[in-house]
Amino acid sequence: MTQNNPDIDGQSELDQLAIEGNLPLKAVGIENLKEANPQHMPPHRYLHPWFARRPTPASRLAVLASVLPSRVDADDMLRWMQIGPSQGTDGESIVEYVARKKSNEDERDGTLEDHYDYPRPFTQSPSENERNEIHQLLRRQWDGELPTVLDPTAGGGVIPFEALRYDLPTIANELNPIPSLMLKVMNEYAPKVGSLQSELNRWSDKVDELGSERLEEYFPSENDRRSPSHYACTYIVTCPDCGFEIPLVKKWWLQKQSSTSGVAARPRLNEETKSVEYDCVRLPDEVSKNEFNPQNGPHSRSGAECLNCPVVMESDDIRTAFKNGEYDTTIYGVKYVNDGSGWRAPTKEDYKACEKASERTESDFRLNTILTQDRYIGDEDRAGPYGVSKWRDAFIDRQLVTHYEYLRAFEEVEDEIRESHSGKEAEAILTILSLVSSKAIDRNTRFAPLDTGKGYPANALGGKHFTLQWSFVDNNLCAGNQSWEDNFNRVRDSYEELVSYLQDIEDPESEVLVGDAADLNIESDTVQAVVIDPPYYDSIIYSELSDICYVWLKEYLGDTFPEMFTGELSDKDDEAVANVAEYEEVADSLKSKKEFASEDYEDKMAEIFQELYRVLEPGGVMTVMFTHKESSAWDTLTKSLIRSGFTVTSTHPITSEMPQRTDTRGGGSADSTLLLTGRKPVDANQHETDSTPTLWSDVRTDTRDVAKDAARELLNSGLSLTKTDVIISAFGPTLKVYADAYPVVDDQDNEVPPRRALEEAREAVTRVLVEEYLEGEGLGDLDDITEWYILSWLVHESDTFHYDDGHQLGLGVGVDIDEIKRSTKIWGKKRGDIQLKTHEDRVQDITLPPEERSNRTPVDPEALSYTIALDAAHAAMHVYEKQGEDVAIDWLKERNFDTDAGFKATLKALLQVLPQRSSEWEAARDLALGRTHDALGLEFTPTDFTNVSEDRAEQTELGDHA
Repeated sequence: MTQNNPDIDGQSELDQLAIEGNLPLKAVGIENLKEANPQHMPPHRYLHPWFARRPTPASRLAVLASVLPSRVDADDMLRWMQIGPSQGTDGESIVEYVARKKSNEDERDGTLEDHYDYPRPFTQSPSENERNEIHQLLRRQWDGELPTVLDPTAGGGVIPFEALRYDLPTIANELNPIPSLMLKVMNEYAPKVGSLQSELNRWSDKVDELGSERLEEYFPSENDRRSPSHYACTYIVTCPDCGFEIPLVKKWWLQKQSSTSGVAARPRLNEETKSVEYDCVRLPDEVSKNEFNPQNGPHSRSGAECLNCPVVMESDDIRTAFKNGEYDTTIYGVKYVNDGSGWRAPTKEDYKACEKASERTESDFRLNTILTQDRYIGDEDRAGPYGVSKWRDAFIDRQLVTHYEYLRAFEEVEDEIRESHSGKEAEAILTILSLVSSKAIDRNTRFAPLDTGKGYPANALGGKHFTLQWSFVDNNLCAGNQSWEDNFNRVRDSYEELVSYLQDIEDPESEVLVGDAADLNIESDTVQAVVIDPPYYDSIIYSELSDICYVWLKEYLGDTFPEMFTGELSDKDDEAVANVAEYEEVADSLKSKKEFASEDYEDKMAEIFQELYRVLEPGGVMTVMFTHKESSAWDTLTKSLIRSGFTVTSTHPITSEMPQRTDTRGGGSADSTLLLTGRKPVDANQHETDSTPTLWSDVRTDTRDVAKDAARELLNSGLSLTKTDVIISAFGPTLKVYADAYPVVDDQDNEVPPRRALEEAREAVTRVLVEEYLEGEGLGDLDDITEWYILSWLVHESDTFHYDDGHQLGLGVGVDIDEIKRSTKIWGKKRGDIQLKTHEDRVQDITLPPEERSNRTPVDPEALSYTIALDAAHAAMHVYEKQGEDVAIDWLKERNFDTDAGFKATLKALLQVLPQRSSEWEAARDLALGRTHDALGLEFTPTDFTNVSEDRAEQTELGDHA
């Protein structure tokens, strides 16, 4: 599905670009999904942790389509993108070939590469002949020169690196120092310094040797054949009643193989010292799960139960104890390597080594004063309330000693590296070695949880917020998985692979800038193409999360790159995100902190777009890759774009992520990316003079029609899109209609924001989805609350979704969801998101006397009538579950549900929208089977809907987001 218009006023003299025509979206979307396989990631992902990196195929398409002419054939485009078999496709187009291979992918023998008969595109750079073909076309398109490609918010660097692989003049800019260092590695050192394998090996060995020697006393071995690699740690507080230690462990697993097998720590009480000691047990060989269930740790969401007495220390009391420093850390399991790999119980020597590390942090002046910066406590920070107020608090003492000793080792070899290598080569070596240390920090902090499936720590930044982990890992960087050597090998191999992708390119034109995208050090009218993946509104607060690496990298590279590390923490003021934490003190009843943050994001994005407008030559192109579900994010982005003077010329949806990813906080990002393209008018004053208002009443009809047409085209396109992404993808053509008509006003001459157009699009597309996916009639005749509940399940395919999405959907059917929340209990809030409630949450227990039933559940199962059809269905499901089929039949007949079309329509709709492996769907299924089916006179059975589509089978189960 493509929306484009090459004949926009003032633009007709411009040659149309490929991105303003039809694109091979399906084939590229399939390649995006293939690349998402965690077993085969592109090398840049192993350089250092970062967020929301775009897939290589989508990035290549955005770059090439933004500069190539529209006459380029789809198969040529795919071939240049390294998609398609080298031996031809026997008469099929590459698009058809890739789609056919995708359709029978599950029936393959061998690997994906064998099945598709070509390597993953990210492993292949274009050949010299292919680059020459492309360059010949580009020079004809761009007045004899190769176009310069700029990514002003380059982040993890995929876009500029892909531009560089096609030997295009490339500029990458980034505000944050952490991705800026990655950009230097990818777009500066890899193409200009080249291979450093032997040099990196030499200096890494020296750093590791120095660090290991100094840390040996802090990581004692049980014997010569077993070196400790990972220590499973937790916290202990004191029982207020009996004085025993309470370990704050939620589950005792150390390494879990299945629900009944694995290695676990088994606690035992020491009556004399009132402490808890630990044995290492193997299930089921040494103990069965019936004898000891590792799932049952003493700590839960409500508090922690003493192992000696039944007293529960409440969560608030635990939080207070942490704030006051009234806790300690302990080891409850030790993983070892060398003599195989396994787990053992902690020993006295292990505890003494931790005490020695604590003494060291007190006696060593620099170690005692390092990382004393106050942490930035943002809106999603979950460690601040527990007293983690300074950055040194993010590490236990031995973790701090470990990172400090490797820093000292680095500093000792730094001068020698500078003396042995040229300036740029020395800079590259120092930067890459620093990234190794920073990468190790991500899994050696109090924020890094124990991954019991793998037996080593997960990364701290994986959850996109800082959370104090109740089971965390203290790593020995001198041994085992996640050691310095292990991290170094991954970073070195990543760098060398990046070098290999560029080895055929001579004298690449590549520049890396560090600074605010709203104030670029680039001359006006000198850039031909901008490809930007902008910050995601409020999804990720990049600067806040990067601080854990920033504070250490400043110690490593502050002298090498003083201009990057000017502040104690990373720049929060210039970052273009909707950061509500910045407005805690100024928000009031008239203006919320979210409104302040949204305005700030809009202003900053407008400043960035205005700056891009300045640096682009007249007729230049900007393609925005945006991946977000929340309409307010699109509203602010669109207003920023229009304010800057760009003319929207095309929009394209493309599958870019695996569905249900948790890449960003609150599930705010979508599974597809919208490529939204705009041109800078040849007449730079055009957007200032062409400002005749358009009436909203005229735009509204066009908005709905375009959105519906886009949705139908998407549903028939074969693209792999979720229903939410169908809505989001329709935003593109909707916004184009709005932008073409801008400014838009109502009949009172008040400006109508883009959000109104998006609301119309959402409601229109939802109706298309109902027509497409829901069988039967009567849904439109149901009460608004029931309709909202069913549509929420239909569109989001999950019980949990962003509040703004649910609110907008409610407005579309005439429901203010805030007004019904308390009275109906149909939904609740979970970390700012909506969570739909089930019949188990909403119906009073019919087996209890009325006076003993909870007043928190609004649905009375003994009522004779219900104004909300969903209440009736939920009550019926409850009665069937609690009292059986016979009672349920009588109950249904007493209330005339056998002739109630609304009740039957609700039950039928629930069977179609609920995930089929959930208990809620099974309750509806039971009601629609057997004698209750006959009693209701249903004309359908649950089996009519069990295999209606592959999508339905992929729905998220209830509780997946709990």
